[in-house]
Amino acid sequence: MTQANDIVIVSGVRTAIGGFNGSLKHTHQHDLGAAVIREAVARAGIAPQEVDEVIVGNVGQVAESGFIARICQLRAGLPNDTTAYSVNRQCGSGLQALANGMQALQTAQAEIVVACGTENMTQLPYYLRQARDGYRMGHGVLEDGLTSILTWPEGPYHNGITAENVAERFAITRDAMDDFAWSSQQKALSAIAEGRFRDQILALDVPDGKKATRRFDTDEHPRDTAREKLATLRPAFKADGVVTAANSSGINDGAAALVMMTRQQAEQRGLTPQMRIRGWAVAGCGAEIMGFGPAPATRRLMDRLGMDVRDIDLIELNEAFAAQALAVINDLQLDASRVNVNGGAIALGHPVGASGAILPVKLMYEMARSGARTGLVTMCVGGGQGISMVFEREGA
Repeated sequence: MTQANDIVIVSGVRTAIGGFNGSLKHTHQHDLGAAVIREAVARAGIAPQEVDEVIVGNVGQVAESGFIARICQLRAGLPNDTTAYSVNRQCGSGLQALANGMQALQTAQAEIVVACGTENMTQLPYYLRQARDGYRMGHGVLEDGLTSILTWPEGPYHNGITAENVAERFAITRDAMDDFAWSSQQKALSAIAEGRFRDQILALDVPDGKKATRRFDTDEHPRDTAREKLATLRPAFKADGVVTAANSSGINDGAAALVMMTRQQAEQRGLTPQMRIRGWAVAGCGAEIMGFGPAPATRRLMDRLGMDVRDIDLIELNEAFAAQALAVINDLQLDASRVNVNGGAIALGHPVGASGAILPVKLMYEMARSGARTGLVTMCVGGGQGISMVFEREGA
């Protein structure tokens, strides 16, 4: 039963996902965010001045990106009196932007919200921690800002170590992980070949050499690698480990945006909702097994909504690592045939702050294509959290 105060999505769009040092290496995350915000507003059929709030999920908020939300909003052509702010729930930042937008609409703080996620991991800088105070003697250390955002400082240990911990605790084998990774690649390659992503992607003209540009409109991270080759790769995070570059998500660049409002506002404007948000939840777990976070978050959400996760038609489970994805699938007893039907982050990539907006866009278009009624987006969050959100296709 529909209600006037249902929170609905009327449009969504994403960029193609760039590889590390790939096609988007010269395109600032501000410009990625601005491009998808502008396009999402245009696809919604509303005027820029009708947007009340822009919420941008982003993890690498360093240097000029301390102003990221406002810059994205203004570069998208939205007026000065539209407001904007950024959120950072690590890998779940883009989905948190949607959650915050839902709250703003439910409390009548806004009538139209654009939720965005954007990230250019390639452009994260190196830095010198002691440069401001000076170096008296000895060697200085040039630190990698990219490695820093992927490392839990209270360990400290890289997120990859948490995947090793998950594999050990939940008895996930290297063979199962490589099978999962290969399947993700094959599903993504098939989706690209069949044009399933074409309508959801905003093509961008990106620099190509010193003066030329070229059109970037296809996810470039997927690899058609033979299954047997995956078994030959060395562990990436510890000598006797099982987590490799191939069964982990990529380091990537990209952005996505969605326009949201109440059903009443959509009807008053003659707009067609694409899907509605049923609810969302976050939950915590140990930082050392952060990848398991989607399991408690999804359980909490199912309890709130009175739903059974096994009744969900489509699931976008962010594949930070094959180990954690398999642990969550096993723990929740998910039907694997409903999970990441067009491939996941192992194949397509994981631009951390953007992924939480990219996955709902993927879900929205796949639900429309397949006729699925309900969908779940669920993600692990660095530091030991999970975030989940349930959507329902309009007209289902």
